[in-house]
Amino acid sequence: METFIQQMINGLVLGSIYALIALGYTMVYGVINLINFAHGEVLMVGAMTAWTVVTALSELGWPGWMLMLIALLAAMVVCSVLNFLIEKLAYRPLRNAPRLAPLITAMGMSLLLQTLAMILWKPSPKPFPLLLDAELYHIGGAVINTVQILILVLTVLTLAGLMFLVNKTRVGRAMRATAENPKAAALMGVNPDTVISFTFIVGAVLAALAGVMYAANLGTVEHTMGFLPGLKAFTAAVFGGIGNLAGAMVGGVLLGVIEALAAGYSDILTNGVIGSDYKNVTAFIVLILVLTLRPQGLLGERVADRA
Repeated sequence: METFIQQMINGLVLGSIYALIALGYTMVYGVINLINFAHGEVLMVGAMTAWTVVTALSELGWPGWMLMLIALLAAMVVCSVLNFLIEKLAYRPLRNAPRLAPLITAMGMSLLLQTLAMILWKPSPKPFPLLLDAELYHIGGAVINTVQILILVLTVLTLAGLMFLVNKTRVGRAMRATAENPKAAALMGVNPDTVISFTFIVGAVLAALAGVMYAANLGTVEHTMGFLPGLKAFTAAVFGGIGNLAGAMVGGVLLGVIEALAAGYSDILTNGVIGSDYKNVTAFIVLILVLTLRPQGLLGERVADRA
């Protein structure tokens, strides 16, 4: 029982990180029907930026929470600028091109960012400092630490904030109008280019938040760290219903729980023959099953029909 509870906690934490990344995917897809496969690398840039800031300021003797906050803000700024430039330079010229063109461009941008990060930060993994209190909390024989609790809380608050932004604000109405019909939205005074750029910036903020939390939980950063979480978060977005904010949250959490349970119990049942690396296969098995049995996802795909 204790093992099950621990696996559930690990799964919820991992799933919350997937959900944060998947929310960025689904925001962009919901507005312009584009899968930004460079999103995982934006996460990586955020984590590496945070590591750079923390390393540079660590000798000042400031409290860990202050270093975390400064690093997070710096990561959000850098990722926002990066995603803005990616959208303007790489995706905007291809907005009316066949769908295959921006897809290939997104993959190329992903490889480009990985390569540039490897050159800038070097390929070797780097330890991410422990900035928050390492106190452990016991729940039914299982343990959870401060960083993991923070990840869970931030994920819930982020989803609530995005739901409010999209459904209750003028910017959200502009986003929904642009998704429905960009030409009609422009006639009503909405600037589709501005709205799309803003959407990419929101996605970058989510990626930065996920990157810093992922690095703090994992304890290490490297130039390839965003690739696999990015793919799994895309799986989570499809699992829950691409374009659906609540679906991205549900898909991310469920995928994390399934992955954690598969990793824990495959290791136990096979006496370590398969090992915990089996969890990386689980996400793609889920993706195949979802695409086969329910292509629209658990909560349904929400993408406007454009005239």
